[in-house]
Amino acid sequence: MSASTLTSPAAPAAADRPAAAAPPARRIRGVWWLTWRQTRVTARTVGILLLLAVVALVAFHFLHQELVERVRQSNCYPAGRWSDTGCWVRVGRVEMLGRAFTDIVQPAVTAVPVLLGMFLGGPLLAQEYERGTVRMVLAQSVTPRRWLAARLAVPGAVVLVSTGVLAVLTSWVWWADIIHGPVVFDPPFQGFTYSVLGPIPVVWSLFAVALGVLVGQLLRRTVAAVLVSGVLVAVAHAVVFALRPYFYPMVEQELPYDRMMGGFMQPANAWLVERGVVLADGTRLTEDACTSSAADCSEAVLSWGRFHPVSHLVPIQLVEAGLLLALTALILFVVFRRLTRAGV
Repeated sequence: MSASTLTSPAAPAAADRPAAAAPPARRIRGVWWLTWRQTRVTARTVGILLLLAVVALVAFHFLHQELVERVRQSNCYPAGRWSDTGCWVRVGRVEMLGRAFTDIVQPAVTAVPVLLGMFLGGPLLAQEYERGTVRMVLAQSVTPRRWLAARLAVPGAVVLVSTGVLAVLTSWVWWADIIHGPVVFDPPFQGFTYSVLGPIPVVWSLFAVALGVLVGQLLRRTVAAVLVSGVLVAVAHAVVFALRPYFYPMVEQELPYDRMMGGFMQPANAWLVERGVVLADGTRLTEDACTSSAADCSEAVLSWGRFHPVSHLVPIQLVEAGLLLALTALILFVVFRRLTRAGV
């Protein structure tokens, strides 16, 4: 009699074994994925505009350097020779290019915070309330503060990076080509120049976006939030401009009265805040007061002035940046405090 032998089934060949499943790729999920989907069009638009600005500013720098070098090689660099026809043409090209930066680029960069506050900050929450999507989102497992943090972090990062790159480039071009150029006179405190230097474009953009977010949260209407945000950012610019001279102690100085130049003359590139004359008895009159006392002012031998030298640029900008960042943090604190499940 034969005994049957129990044998285990043969193991499958290695080629027949199913391949181990690859670990799932890490992807943005949940509220961060939703926020990126809502912000990606804006991020791409800002990225394209930033790329165009980078190309334009870099091209401006090298073109300006080339034109200045041609002026130097043709022995036209001393200002006394600019009356020559050939020199005047070469110098005119340099001036035209420099004026394009001061008259077009600087106002455009100054307007960036206003535009960001209007078209990015204002609609950010206003459209969520207007469409009712904020209630749908907050009905899920995500907490209101976590949703709001993600909703603000992504566009905030886009603004921070883009305006940071733009500020570096405008400061570089101004320093390398404008203030040290042979033709265009552009002190840092005058016109739109101050607004494109250092950290100012960045902090103003962050403040404008935060202010627009608060306005949108309060009004809950997209069009109204856009308009009101633009007005408030413009008003904030006017208020800070009026307070800016007092962000840092001014220098006060007395000089002999310059009759040819009309009184006190501040140092090169300085910001003259106030000036006047000193009468024989030591009385100080402001320039406005001299309009009603022209006879007395014409006899003055001394003039006085209060100004910020160019060395005050960085301290003033740091004070302004700190003030705007503090206001931005305060605005965001109010926005977070207002967002609760009960008060949606």
